[in-house]
Amino acid sequence: MDAVNGVNGLPHRSRLGHRAWWVAAAALLAIVVAGAFSTLPGLLTGPLHQEFGWSRGSIGLAASVNMVLYGLTAPFAAALMDRFGMRRVVVAALLVIASGAGLTTVMVSAWQFTLYWGMLVGLGTGSMATAFGATVTQRWFVRRRGLVTGVLASGSVFGQMVFLPALSWTVDHHGWRPSLVTLVLAACATAPLMWLVLRDRPADVGREPYGADRRAPGAGRDHAPSGGAARRALAVLRDAARTGPFWLMAGAYAICGASTNGIMWTHFTPAAHDHGMPATTASSLLAAIGVFNVVGTVASGWATDRHDPRRLLAVFFALRGLLLMCLPLLMSATVQPSMMVFVVAFGLLDLATVPPVIALCREFHGDAGAVVFGWVSAAHQVGAALAAYGGGAARDAFGTYAPVWVTLGALCAAAALLSLLVRRTAAAGRVTEPCLTAVDRL
Repeated sequence: MDAVNGVNGLPHRSRLGHRAWWVAAAALLAIVVAGAFSTLPGLLTGPLHQEFGWSRGSIGLAASVNMVLYGLTAPFAAALMDRFGMRRVVVAALLVIASGAGLTTVMVSAWQFTLYWGMLVGLGTGSMATAFGATVTQRWFVRRRGLVTGVLASGSVFGQMVFLPALSWTVDHHGWRPSLVTLVLAACATAPLMWLVLRDRPADVGREPYGADRRAPGAGRDHAPSGGAARRALAVLRDAARTGPFWLMAGAYAICGASTNGIMWTHFTPAAHDHGMPATTASSLLAAIGVFNVVGTVASGWATDRHDPRRLLAVFFALRGLLLMCLPLLMSATVQPSMMVFVVAFGLLDLATVPPVIALCREFHGDAGAVVFGWVSAAHQVGAALAAYGGGAARDAFGTYAPVWVTLGALCAAAALLSLLVRRTAAAGRVTEPCLTAVDRL
C-alpha cells in the first residue's frame, strides 16, 4: 500500500526510503545552488572594476546589501513557508535569484548592480538560508533531526566548493557574464525539480514525519497558520523577545557571526598578508576551512541528536575562542604545520553551532522554532557586519590585527557562558509557553 500511494510517482515508504528523505534531498539541492551565488562577488570585483571603472566601494555596496538582506529575509521567509508552503516559496526564490543574476548581465550602472545583485539575489538566497533547512527538519523529521540539520546547513558551503573552481575558470577564460549565465541556468533547472519533489508537510501526502509514532493522534497533521506571513514573523519576534532564552541565543549567535563571517572571511587574508603570506596562499587556507566546514557541521548534527545542545555550543565556542587567541602566534610568511592544525580545527568548528542553535529554538519555541531561528540568524548577520567594520577600524588604529583576534576570542568565551545560561533560564521557569500560545492563536 505504501509503495503505490505516492504523489507524482514517488512512493511514501518503499525500497526508495521514506518520503522525508526525498524532501531533504530536494532541499539540499536548492541550498547548494543558492550557496553557489555567494561565491561570485569576490570573482566579480576585479572584472567589474576593469570594465566599468567602478570603485571597489560601490561594488562592495552591492555585496553588503546582499548580506544584510540575506539575514533579514530569513524569518519572513520561514513565516511565508508556514503561510504558503515551502514549495511555492522556494520556487519563487529560485526564480527571483535567476532574475537578479540575469539582469546583472545587462547592467550599465553601479546602482543597478546594487539593485539586481544586492536586493534581488539577496532576497532570494536569504529565503533559502538555514531557516529553510530548519523548516524542513521541523516538519518532516522527528528522528535524525540534528543529522539532517547538519547536512542541510552544510549545503551552502558545499555549493561554494562545487561551483567556485568552475566559476573561477569561466571568469578567467570567458568573462564574468558567462559565469552568471551558468548560475541562472542552474537556478532555472532546479526550480521545476523543487515543484515536483518538495511537499510542504507530511500530511499533504497522507504520512507522518520520519520517526513519528503512528499511534500519536494527529501525527504529521500540522496545518499552516492563518494570517499574514509578515505579521506572523513580527508576532513571533515580539513573543520570543519576552523570553530569556531568545536573547541568550541571539547574543551567542551574534558573537558567532562576528567570529566567523565577520572577521575570518573579511580580514583573515589581509591579516596573513601583514605577516608576509601571499594573498593567494591565504585565500587557499580559507577555502580549506570551507572544506572542513562540511565535515564539522554534519558531525555536529549527529552529536546534537545525542547530546545536550547547550553543552555542545559551550564547547564549540570555547574551542573557537582558544583558536582565535592563538592565531597571532601562528601567523607567518609561510604555511607552517601549526597553521594547518588551525585550519582543520577552525573549519570543524565554524558552522558546527548551527544544529545546536536550531535544536534550542525548536525546544523553546516549538512550531515557531524555524521563524525564531530566522531572527536569531539575523543577529548573526548583525554581529558579522559589526566585526567586518570593527576589524578594519582596529587594524587602522593599532596597525595590527592582534587585538582583534584576542578580543573575539574573549567574546567567544562569553558566548560559551551564554550557551550554558540557557539551561538556567529554562530551569527558572522562563520557558516560552506564553509565546507558543500567542503564536498558535495567529
